[in-house]
Amino acid sequence: MTKEEKKSVWVNKTTQRPYGERSGASEADVFIREYKKTRWVHNSERIGKPDSLSAWYSIEDIEKFLAKAKSNGGDGIKFYFGAYPENYKQMPEYAGRQTLVTVATKSKITIEGTIANKDIYTISKGKAKILSVDSITKLCPPICSSNSEGGTGDLGITIIDRGEKGMELI
Repeated sequence: MTKEEKKSVWVNKTTQRPYGERSGASEADVFIREYKKTRWVHNSERIGKPDSLSAWYSIEDIEKFLAKAKSNGGDGIKFYFGAYPENYKQMPEYAGRQTLVTVATKSKITIEGTIANKDIYTISKGKAKILSVDSITKLCPPICSSNSEGGTGDLGITIIDRGEKGMELI
């Protein structure tokens, strides 16, 4: 039996990098620091505690998810930004914090000839359910590998000038 490997309909290739010759960790550092300054500080203030800065999945969880996505015709992954409800009882320390929702997708060519990455749904107990990573992600904060409440890890610190509210290190 011959196995045929299907290629994705669209592969993301860029000819010009937004930050010159930077790549990998340098670009990631720029994006994370910008997020801290422009989004995280405001989110944390609004919810009254440090919001999450990262979401972690084990390689085993991701590999299982990828196998499940492929077996359901998936050819891509979409990451949604999400937030735990304020009354999240399963893990109260996550209540109100942001997270990532990892969803399997299938590329389809639309009538207009563009590519749409559609979420994959499966049927479970007679109900449609979005195909996503089943495990609860480890959020930092509150669950961080470093001792810092802000969860800066290996990225160092970012200094935020909050005007009359003073400076903040994250």
